[in-house]
Amino acid sequence: MKHKRSDFPQDFLFGVATSAYQIEGHAQGGAGKTHWDSFAATPGNVVNAENGDLACDHLNRFEQDLDLIQEAGFDCYRFSTSWARVLPEGRGAVNQAGLDFYDRLTDGLLERGIRPCATLYHWELPSPLADLGGWRNRDIAGWFADFTEVIMGRIGDRMFSVAPINEPWCVSWLSHFDGHHAPGLRDIRATARAMHHVLLAHGRSIEAMRGLGMSNLGAVFNLEWAEPADDSAQSENAAALYDGIYNRFFLGGVFKKSYPENVLDGLAPHLPADWEDDFETIGAPVDWCGLNYYTRKLISHTDAPWPSLKEVQGPLPKTQMGWEIDPDALSRFLIRTAREYTGELPIFVTENGMASSERQQDNDRIDYLDLHLSALQEALNQGVPINGYFVWSLLDNYEWALGYEKRFGLVDVDFKTLKRTPKASYHAIKSALASI
Repeated sequence: MKHKRSDFPQDFLFGVATSAYQIEGHAQGGAGKTHWDSFAATPGNVVNAENGDLACDHLNRFEQDLDLIQEAGFDCYRFSTSWARVLPEGRGAVNQAGLDFYDRLTDGLLERGIRPCATLYHWELPSPLADLGGWRNRDIAGWFADFTEVIMGRIGDRMFSVAPINEPWCVSWLSHFDGHHAPGLRDIRATARAMHHVLLAHGRSIEAMRGLGMSNLGAVFNLEWAEPADDSAQSENAAALYDGIYNRFFLGGVFKKSYPENVLDGLAPHLPADWEDDFETIGAPVDWCGLNYYTRKLISHTDAPWPSLKEVQGPLPKTQMGWEIDPDALSRFLIRTAREYTGELPIFVTENGMASSERQQDNDRIDYLDLHLSALQEALNQGVPINGYFVWSLLDNYEWALGYEKRFGLVDVDFKTLKRTPKASYHAIKSALASI
């Protein structure tokens, strides 16, 4: 890599990220069923009908994986907790083995000098709560606050940072409007409620952690830069609406206590009653903002019902996911987020990385990371208060509806033997982090 640690501020943190269902092995250790288990068991939803039953077997191999994080020289590890592992029914009885696992994981990180950075929810909702409507049900905000108190009551005293929910757009729109993720719905009323309730749950979780005396709490958003596919006013409006749905709705709810008007044009009739009254909870103050960034999208108008837009394939180089590589958009997002939403609040790039078919000599990933670190430096040079950068992901893992086909890891995983083999990108980052 052309970058090295000393190119960044002295207190700048480098980390690596994973999520529970994608690596732990959910059919082990007393975890309850999730809506991802049933989604994956439904024909046609997931490539090769694959699931997270075993995944990377991180539940039993976490010591080895923590050694890999330490050996690479990362400062932080961003992991997620599984709601169904801790509370198999989503409420009520605690699975002590689940709490014990996260306790051991936390201590293992601290023993290695790695800061634990937890995300409480990364998409695997307990099935009994899904049966009650899941994110469509307003009660989920209270259920999630209760889960927050259980898991953080056990490990919260040792966390460096915590965010309640990873990527609210994926939890709500991708899963309830596009139907690509669990629960696999295509329903605008369900979508509007899920979008609002996921933010309400975020706020209730922040309040619960403040009640436990915790600090360094944040919010994590996934962002996609939207540009019109042509010069027409219709496509410009379509791109602005995509930006509103994907980016501004969630940032605006947390940091402005409001939703964009162009999004409300379509969603307002479907939002729950008295939704405006929830903004004081949704906008509970946080200590930092996390941005997950991978790609940009070209958007054009269509004559279909609202939102009347579609994605158009762009000309830029693409990853194994088919996503365009546009590092400049990361700079633009960081600058815009600070200017319009977060001000002097610290920002972390909480996920950035690429899927590559290269199992060992992944020079394409090294180039991708270098380009995005340069984009991050551009934002730093313009005064954006960026405090850290997390690579997605430590391990090749279960990539949700794409099964085990797409590989984001710095470390190769042979899914037959579960052998871990660091890739060229792992060694490149290790060298960069050791350079001063």
